[in-house]
Amino acid sequence: MIIPLESIDEETLQNLVESFVLREGTDYGEVEISLQEKVDQIIEQLRAGDIVIEYSEEHESINIIQKP
Repeated sequence: MIIPLESIDEETLQNLVESFVLREGTDYGEVEISLQEKVDQIIEQLRAGDIVIEYSEEHESINIIQKP
């Protein structure tokens, strides 16, 4: 199930994206990117509609995925 971005509180969105970024790792190659910069990039992609927040009822988990 895709969760509409506008239905998520800003603080919750920030925490969700931080958790996602930390799960995915922080090695971005030769250029260091701060956690907040990466979080901002993900939120920008969410707002642009390039990626979406998906809730899995089966796994009772939330993930950020490419737009289907």
